Amino acid sequence: MSQNRVVRGGTVVFPERGPEAADILLGDGSITAVLQPGAAVPDGTEEIDATGLHVFPGLIDAHIHYGFGEPLTEYSTETTYAAQGGVTTVLAFFLNNEPYSEIFEEQKREAEARSFVDFGFHFSTAKEVHVEEMPKYIEEFGITSFKYFMNFKGEEGRYLGLDGTDDGFFLNLLERSAEYEGVVVVAHPENIEIVSRIRREFQEQGRDTLRDFCESKPDFTESESILRGMNFAEYAGANIYFPHVSCRRGLDEVVRFRDRYPAVFIETCPHYLTHTMDSDLGSLGKTNPPLRTEDDIEALWLAIADGTVDVVASDHVPRKRSTKEGKNIWQSSQGFPGTATILPVLLSEGHHKRGLDLQTIAEVVCTNPANIFGLDQRKGAIAVGMDADITLVDLEKEREVIPSELGSYSDYSVYEGQTLKGWPVRTIVRGLDVMIDGKMNPDAAGHGQYLSRPLI
Repeated sequence: MSQNRVVRGGTVVFPERGPEAADILLGDGSITAVLQPGAAVPDGTEEIDATGLHVFPGLIDAHIHYGFGEPLTEYSTETTYAAQGGVTTVLAFFLNNEPYSEIFEEQKREAEARSFVDFGFHFSTAKEVHVEEMPKYIEEFGITSFKYFMNFKGEEGRYLGLDGTDDGFFLNLLERSAEYEGVVVVAHPENIEIVSRIRREFQEQGRDTLRDFCESKPDFTESESILRGMNFAEYAGANIYFPHVSCRRGLDEVVRFRDRYPAVFIETCPHYLTHTMDSDLGSLGKTNPPLRTEDDIEALWLAIADGTVDVVASDHVPRKRSTKEGKNIWQSSQGFPGTATILPVLLSEGHHKRGLDLQTIAEVVCTNPANIFGLDQRKGAIAVGMDADITLVDLEKEREVIPSELGSYSDYSVYEGQTLKGWPVRTIVRGLDVMIDGKMNPDAAGHGQYLSRPLI
């Protein structure tokens, strides 16, 4: 990508100051200048017409899962899905019960050969060897974020092939992570002892609806674990990040605790902003944490607007519809696809319906995930020297969500058949067009780079 290109005529959404008219000069895969509208550029510069469009930094989905689609080819299908949603970087959870040193390099090569967008990994920690090898993961692989499932005690994690651990392991993980400034522990908050008892009772009673599943995981089983995790992190001096926060109770605990310990970060997901346990989804709506209530939806929107929520990410799981339907609610698989619809949901339901400003949207899907996960030297902003990751957005574009048009291995969406207002129309990754008007550039397969995140 040695040829200069200029993004001309658009309204640039700067996360640090909001929308302004500006032109952006791209060259050699990076942003080389931010210009006044109509400013002169070098002869031979290719012009990208952004008239009437909003220009966002390339979006980052900080929470996706590999391992639930077709092996290896999912690096192609799920990054296609990401590019369709204007996402230029994904951070995926790597789940393994064995040492990552044995498999990382091979998986990295396979992903680099297929990915349309740039990518990084979070490593899930489930065995002592994962903690023992943490220095290698950080210093050699550039992995600076580690997942811990607070609910995987006993046999709960066996469906993912993960051993059960305990709070002693969790605290040790936090203490070891705190030895490195900038390392983040991503902690799934859930009190599984309480959930397991309620689940058994509901199953014995023959309860078998989406609401029953959701009620088997009450909001306090999430908020209690958030509070416990923050106490552990404070004691250890560690950075802790709670993914997929779904309820007002959890938000309230974080707001109170941050006054005394600020190294706490919150993520929520689009489905918690739009769907409740009474949604007409049946088993398709099964996810963990579960869908909550209208009150929780409104609390989450307010928390995004006031900065309490740091990141909006998808928790994307590329399962087939067949893994969720035709089973009772307890046997149905958890999770669903979501990367491609992050921005359309935030624009349609947040910006257009609730007046959420574009600057805040750019913060939660661009700048904040870059800052938290060590990508801020390259990603998350429109500034000279940053990667030329650009998402052009038509705020007025209305489009029905048709899963087959978006490219995932998965074949459904919780937004299927809905019309959302505000869609990306061009996705540029390090200066290369990856998606234009819903059509993928086949030459972009393998353009995606692995993002090592060295601690500075």
